[in-house]
Amino acid sequence: MNYKISQRAASLAPSLTLAIDSKAKAMKAAGEDVVGFGAGEPDFDTPQHIKDAAAKALASGFTKYTPSSGIPELREAVAEKFKRENGLTYKPSQIVVSCGGKHSCFNVILATCEAGDEVIIPAPYWLSYPEMVKLAGAKPVILPTTDKTEFKVTPDQLKAAITPHSRLFILNSPSNPTGSVYTPEEVKALGDICVEKNVLIMSDEIYEHLLYDNAKVKSVASFSQAHQDHTIIVHGFAKAWSMTGWRLGFLAAPEPIAKAIDALQSHSTSNPTSFAQKGGVAALTGPQDHLKTWLVEFDKRRRHAHAQLNAMPGISCVNAKGAFYLFPNIARTGLKSADFCARLLEQQKVAAVPGIAFGADDYIRLSYATSMANIEKGLDRMNAFCRSLAA
Repeated sequence: MNYKISQRAASLAPSLTLAIDSKAKAMKAAGEDVVGFGAGEPDFDTPQHIKDAAAKALASGFTKYTPSSGIPELREAVAEKFKRENGLTYKPSQIVVSCGGKHSCFNVILATCEAGDEVIIPAPYWLSYPEMVKLAGAKPVILPTTDKTEFKVTPDQLKAAITPHSRLFILNSPSNPTGSVYTPEEVKALGDICVEKNVLIMSDEIYEHLLYDNAKVKSVASFSQAHQDHTIIVHGFAKAWSMTGWRLGFLAAPEPIAKAIDALQSHSTSNPTSFAQKGGVAALTGPQDHLKTWLVEFDKRRRHAHAQLNAMPGISCVNAKGAFYLFPNIARTGLKSADFCARLLEQQKVAAVPGIAFGADDYIRLSYATSMANIEKGLDRMNAFCRSLAA
């Protein structure tokens, strides 16, 4: 049988982060002592009150279809979160609950972009953005940045990239993979350009609660009604509540876009998992004490890893201000990212993600969402590997 694969599927690059995490887990299962820096998920458990809410819903029979955009209770809780934390007013009808933050991004791009459109994406980027744009038939326009500017795109870069075909600008702060955080002033300057040029903004704010060194975040939607009218915020429960496997995300959008996304979702996944949504309500409306404890631990790991990386031959690393990633520059080792990571895994049993997956081949991504013991062991091995290259 000659199986014909669609061009849209054949053109996709598989997720390198998931591939490397899977390979590291397979090696561990085979008895090898592998330290994994690949996965972008907290190593902490979901807070107990969230699990209890979902378990109660499951036990009570809350297992049927819900509205495709989510239960009213959760959409109201999301709208209240935006009001309370971001000073933004949304009606529940402007909220769509999805099957994860990734699903929210996919829905936004598919609902707003089509063939002939251009989507402006700063690099390093989260690796799924360009692939989603290609699935929509649109063209990714990549704006490269480096560690010299803390991986931030400038207003001049953005302005120069905008053409009559520009439909969407993707802003991710705090950033995956770099951990960089745009200041409120920087966010406003980028937003002003998009408003002036009538370009939509997809603002990926899923890491907004994970901040260090007194960094401040301000949603681009919050600067004026015009900014809000040009912005779709995508978010989710995976990072700040350690609910990666729950597959529960949300977005806030101008009503016509929210309605289009609801229609799209109704024909793809239908509703997010019913009882997981009850956990989402508990996450947004319940105690948030866990986050302070997590941030103290993340910050301790971040500082330690940053210092260790900068002591390695051939490595330099700017410190992250948010999320739980570091993005060290490996250019002086003489290796490109895929070769570096392949040899690091083979020789020292340390799994990291090549920067080429994020559009930056002179870097690698390390997640410090793992124990301090793992970080110490993994970085000791990486140091030995770098010293062997320098010998």
